[in-house]
Amino acid sequence: VPVQKQRQVPMVQVQQQFVDVPQVQVTEKVVEVPVQRQVHVPMITKVQKPVEVPQVEYVDHHTHVPVQKHRQVPMIQTEQQFVDVPQVQVIEKIVDVPVQKQVQVPMIT
Repeated sequence: VPVQKQRQVPMVQVQQQFVDVPQVQVTEKVVEVPVQRQVHVPMITKVQKPVEVPQVEYVDHHTHVPVQKHRQVPMIQTEQQFVDVPQVQVIEKIVDVPVQKQVQVPMIT
């Protein structure tokens, strides 16, 4: 005989709950985008042009020129200089300084 067990199951109740949903504000901002244009740049090619350079020939006639050396010799002059020497006068003064002598006196008993 099968045994039947009874269990208590909780009941689910549905309730409505009101929630505040934040509103999103959309702001549009116009940003200028620079337009890029393609410009055709002409290509420059360099062409070498030959140039004639005249040749110059130097003809050098060497002539001997005697070299004279000039030397400057300094002249020395001696002069006498007179110098005043101050005279110093020494004055001596003799001063007598009294000297104290210690004399031992015998003691009489």
